[in-house]
Amino acid sequence: MSDLFPDDLPPPATDEPREDAPLADRLRPRALSEVIGQEHLTGPEGAIGRMVAAGKLSSMILWGPPGTGKTSIARLLADAVGMRFISVSAVFSGVADLKKAFAEAETAAKAGQRTLLFVDEIHRFNRAQQDGFLPFVERGTVTLVGATTENPSFALNAALLSRAAVLILHRLDAAALGTLLSRAEELAGPLPLTDDAREALVASADGDGRFLLNQAETLYNAQIPEPLDPAGLGKFLQRRVAVYDKDRDGHYNLISALHKALRGSDPQAALYYMARMLTAGEEPLYVLRRLVRFASEDIGLADPQALVQCLAAKDAYQFLGSPEGELAIVQACLYLATAPKSNAAYVAQKEAWRSAKETGSLSPPANILNAPTKLMKDIGYGKDYAYDHEAEDGFSGANYWPDEMQPQAYYRPVERGFEREVLKRLEWWDKRRKDLRGEG
Repeated sequence: MSDLFPDDLPPPATDEPREDAPLADRLRPRALSEVIGQEHLTGPEGAIGRMVAAGKLSSMILWGPPGTGKTSIARLLADAVGMRFISVSAVFSGVADLKKAFAEAETAAKAGQRTLLFVDEIHRFNRAQQDGFLPFVERGTVTLVGATTENPSFALNAALLSRAAVLILHRLDAAALGTLLSRAEELAGPLPLTDDAREALVASADGDGRFLLNQAETLYNAQIPEPLDPAGLGKFLQRRVAVYDKDRDGHYNLISALHKALRGSDPQAALYYMARMLTAGEEPLYVLRRLVRFASEDIGLADPQALVQCLAAKDAYQFLGSPEGELAIVQACLYLATAPKSNAAYVAQKEAWRSAKETGSLSPPANILNAPTKLMKDIGYGKDYAYDHEAEDGFSGANYWPDEMQPQAYYRPVERGFEREVLKRLEWWDKRRKDLRGEG
């Protein structure tokens, strides 16, 4: 065991916790088989289970929500394969501390002893600090086990990811949390809760085992004389703040879920994901910007009012503020989810932009060029221009494409919503254009 950060270093997995230690520490698993909810990794067919069976570990990144067992697994891995265990927290350490840990590991390696270096919250190291791990991981000086709640694709550099397997830990489901709570009751006695309140306590943990045990310990310490029902439990325990990182994974996952629920015309799911974002502290104007984008990208002219509704919601929110103005955001969300869908405008934009880049030097036909000077008139600018308002049916059927380019059809309306009417107009104009050119 390293003397690195002696005040912060957790006890070895084989140590028995003190009787006055926190409940979560007293219930920490003593073997990988006792880890709850991560059997897809720790079981015989799991990545960790197979490595332990072979007696050799590879470097890995444990990625998962808080309270799902990342630290416990790292502690137990070293013991399971007979490796030295060094623990470093990226919150408290720097390059000098890492150099000391690597020096200890190199000394141990010369004596034939392997070292597991556990780095908690590894995403907090910057890119340069992460690069510092590479030579020691490549030489096998240490087997790196990093723990992170952040998406490694964003939080860790590619060089480090190429040398470590990313293992995903699941949030604990109700069954796993129930098992954890049962272990607590075996150790400390029945909780002062009705059956319904016990289920409510499990639900309040939102997949976080550490949070669940901390709440249970609060109940034990309070020495409540009569069992609490769900309402009593809600008053007694502090409100849990939703886990949501506005800068990384939670932010992108939830806005993606909201967008796709809207596209799938599911107003209930869309409202749920939007509520998840707003109740967790997301900036309402960010949500509104995404709704405005959706109105054009996924609805467009199938319902021209969609964009109007979103902009009105933005104005209403800015006028009223929170929480009153949030109802206008809800209204816009529901409008978008229940509106007819079309991405015809979005597809048209991409195709038109591509054509513009490929043919950007072509001149429009001379008959539609402006001719403000005599010279321009003399060379044919504006000659034979057909003024549509003077044509029969207000439609001349003239050609507006460059002479070197065939007419294109970027915008293709769908048979939904208002675009049905737009499609009828386009079809009428196309037929009329052919008739005027003698192509009908």
